[in-house]
Amino acid sequence: MTTITRLYDTHTEAMAAVSALEAAGFDAHDVSILSNNADNWHEGHRHEGRTLGDMNGDGENDVAEGAGKGAATGGVLGVGAGVLAGLGMLAIPGLGPVVAAGWLASAAAAGAAGAAAGGAVGGILGALKEAGHDDDEAHVYAEGVRRGGTLVSVRVDENERTRAQAILDESRGWDAGARGAAYRQGGWSRFDPSGVPYTTDQIAEERARYR
Repeated sequence: MTTITRLYDTHTEAMAAVSALEAAGFDAHDVSILSNNADNWHEGHRHEGRTLGDMNGDGENDVAEGAGKGAATGGVLGVGAGVLAGLGMLAIPGLGPVVAAGWLASAAAAGAAGAAAGGAVGGILGALKEAGHDDDEAHVYAEGVRRGGTLVSVRVDENERTRAQAILDESRGWDAGARGAAYRQGGWSRFDPSGVPYTTDQIAEERARYR
């Protein structure tokens, strides 16, 4: 199988892409979403009558907790009920609060579960690389989430690549090459896990830049 990932400037565009993939017959187990939550769009949101996860009172990650229990496709992630029904929170240094669900989120959380905070970033970069993205692509996508974006990844058979790409691109998805070039024009080179997360105002400016 091959992995196709796109970066979206808003979570609504990304969720539309996820829904379109599922409607087109792609298995929910092969679809993942990871979204910046600095503007608290996730707080109090409901999907199909279910309150979505939030940070636990003890500060542990909902997604990491589910992965730690071996619930890669169930529990907190709830992929069996549709990817968007299983969104949970994941705190990542350098990115701030992230809302995530699906196999990519589970892989990243598994690497971070029980580890120091810095391990969460390595978990996400590692998950992207393990899925088939090279080092440059992984850093661009991580930086994209830091700047307020949302990742959607889907694992497909090679003969489904073109169809999946068309669905993701229809929802205004960006690949790592295009967005990475834009970042480098501003002097960016690599994702810095020790960097300060973007504020809501900075994220609004970033999104406006690409409209």
